[in-house]
Amino acid sequence: MNVSDLIIFVRVLTTFFSWLIIISSILSFILPPYHPVREALGRILNPFLEPIRRLMPPAGGLDFSPLILYVAVQFVSILLINILNNMR
Repeated sequence: MNVSDLIIFVRVLTTFFSWLIIISSILSFILPPYHPVREALGRILNPFLEPIRRLMPPAGGLDFSPLILYVAVQFVSILLINILNNMR
């Protein structure tokens, strides 16, 4: 596996994870909390969201942890891709 393949892998993985965050956030307004789809997404995302929620509780009833996680995923993606590009 060369560096270009790793860059593609990082991009695909972060894009997929970012879409999971977006879909989960949208579905939280539409579906009830115990809907199977929301529960499945929660099992995937909650291990990443819970530490953020502990550091920053909901403000005014709004949970900003998905937004913070999304920004963090994008930041890590850019950082990893830049590191991998420098390894070429």
